[in-house]
Amino acid sequence: MADSTATGNPWSSYMLDLYSSRAAPQPLGTVVFEEIEAKAREKLKDYGGAFMYAGGSAGTNATYRANRQAFEKYGIIPRMLVNATKRSLETTIFGVTHSSPIFIAPIGVQGIFHPDAEFNPARAGKALGVPYILSTAASRTIEEIAEANGDGHRWFQLYWPKNNDVTLSLLKRAKENNYKALVVTLDTMSIGWRRHDLESAYIPFLHGVGVQIGKSDPVFMAKYGKQPVTNEHPEFPYDPSKIDKGVAAGDAKAKEAIFFGTEWLKEANSGLYRDWEDLKFLRENWEGPLVLKGIQSVHDAEKAIDYGADGIVVSNHGGRQVDGAIPSLLALEMIMKSSKVKAAQQAGKLTIFFDSGIRTGSDIIKALALGAQAVLLGRPWVYGSIVGGQAGVEQVLRHTLADLDNTLGLAGFASIKEIQGKGEEVIVKLT
Repeated sequence: MADSTATGNPWSSYMLDLYSSRAAPQPLGTVVFEEIEAKAREKLKDYGGAFMYAGGSAGTNATYRANRQAFEKYGIIPRMLVNATKRSLETTIFGVTHSSPIFIAPIGVQGIFHPDAEFNPARAGKALGVPYILSTAASRTIEEIAEANGDGHRWFQLYWPKNNDVTLSLLKRAKENNYKALVVTLDTMSIGWRRHDLESAYIPFLHGVGVQIGKSDPVFMAKYGKQPVTNEHPEFPYDPSKIDKGVAAGDAKAKEAIFFGTEWLKEANSGLYRDWEDLKFLRENWEGPLVLKGIQSVHDAEKAIDYGADGIVVSNHGGRQVDGAIPSLLALEMIMKSSKVKAAQQAGKLTIFFDSGIRTGSDIIKALALGAQAVLLGRPWVYGSIVGGQAGVEQVLRHTLADLDNTLGLAGFASIKEIQGKGEEVIVKLT
């Protein structure tokens, strides 16, 4: 017989609490992704290309659209008379049990979106117990974010530098500051064809925004006879024309910003395309879990196993790199048909993450049912941060997890374990 006591996880009461409050969720005023996105666009409307740097994608946005459409091609099969009163979203990744399968995706250059930049997701992650992945393209340093995240669980995402000595320095800093895993982004050896940015030549890095991890690195700065800059917070709002005018007027600070912005871009987004043999260097020099982000083919997923990766993120960078690419959910479906991948996953040798297109609780269920063990949430939290700062990020995380918890129970499941990798027991492909 069903037990009517509380479900025992922090997300189950969210909906009832909202109804009881007789007020819209705060600070965003809505739980609808499209409405939060519109509010973020409105908030940044006077700041040049800032919104499109988050909201835009490669080329015609075909891959972005395909990512969302892919979720509509699957339906959840609800089961009845299942005692799902007490539900658990707990997920174990690399031996650590987390309260949910959501990770805060690495998204850089947060200094163009909010004055508190990457502090917002780092602090939100700590407050709610959700792991945070820091981007190499952050506008705050590795050390500052570690302090802001405190005893939270954090990983470091690497845009692979051209020079090994700089790479080693970044890995050393990440390790010393308790970043538990290294996420290497493979799909951004150069920036994608983003028409909205090209039209206005919008690239904050060249003005020194989003290069703070580079400027705070002792090995990188020593190449120019400089000491690391450890407390630089780029001015908000970011105003490209103001910096350009400063350079034209001979302003030393503006000229230095452009110099180091250019040099770091050459270092961390150099156009040097790595190959699988290069991966050995990272494997030899990083002791913790090594996760490859940007995997979209069965071939590459199987190669990741051969070259000692501990995990892969099935991702197309939210549609920001290759226009007309396959949707990330289809890539996940294809990869999970590999007997080699499935065997490695079942043996605990390969952990599968999903990224690109997650908006709702049902999206998460579909990705997990297809074989992912956790998901990365990206644009939703960025828009939450733009509109409401840290509190906005926290609301997005809370309502996404509440949606997941509610939908899980209504579908007839009491835990993530009951849906992960279960495929057609949980979802069906619609004709």
